[in-house]
Amino acid sequence: MKNLVLFFVILLTFISCAPSPEEQALDLLNKSIVAHGGKEGWESLKEIKFQKWTRMLDAEGNVESELDQSHAFRFSPRFEGKISWTKDSISHSMTWDGAVFRYQMGVNEILNADFLASKKKDFDAAFYTVAQPWKLLDKGGKLIYEGKKTLENGTEVESIRVDYGPDSDTWWYFFDPATYLMLGNEVQLKDHRSLVYDLTTAQGDQLLFHGTRESWRVDESGKRLFLRAEYRYSNFELVY
Repeated sequence: MKNLVLFFVILLTFISCAPSPEEQALDLLNKSIVAHGGKEGWESLKEIKFQKWTRMLDAEGNVESELDQSHAFRFSPRFEGKISWTKDSISHSMTWDGAVFRYQMGVNEILNADFLASKKKDFDAAFYTVAQPWKLLDKGGKLIYEGKKTLENGTEVESIRVDYGPDSDTWWYFFDPATYLMLGNEVQLKDHRSLVYDLTTAQGDQLLFHGTRESWRVDESGKRLFLRAEYRYSNFELVY
């Protein structure tokens, strides 16, 4: 009986000392941030510029669109940004000056409120994506460690789920168990689920960013259905 009581005491002590899924997630994220160049390097940035090439495909593999965009984000004295590109010989730009979002098409400024709201989401998503893994430290998302798993392509990863609330999309981020580099992410949206692989990294001074990526449409079990998009990040310029 005494041995049984001692066993339960030791078991309860072990359970109380074991890190929570939230603590494990934060530990993994901090290791990944170090692997990508560190927290200090990111927080000391004043400006970041880069090129992003995107190709969208339909379920049959036909090319829907191709874009080569210039991105520029400034952090100091306030967050501002501009994304610009040319399509069908017409220039396009999205700008955020810290207070007002604008969309310019050729010589015309688009003023439709619904259109601007949609494009502002695209703008925010572009920064959110390039700012990984550092952006995951921001308040607003609950980080939960989900252990090791094997992706559809056979890669073993460590997984973090990020919960932004009951009415928001659910995100998963995947990391190399040995190097802690980000290997991809998965997101459950209202109408579909996507799995993105990081195939290469791109160097920006001492920081590592996304290089080439593939986005696959997947079912709820994570099985790949078709290649939806290809991305290539390049020509990073950092200002401190």
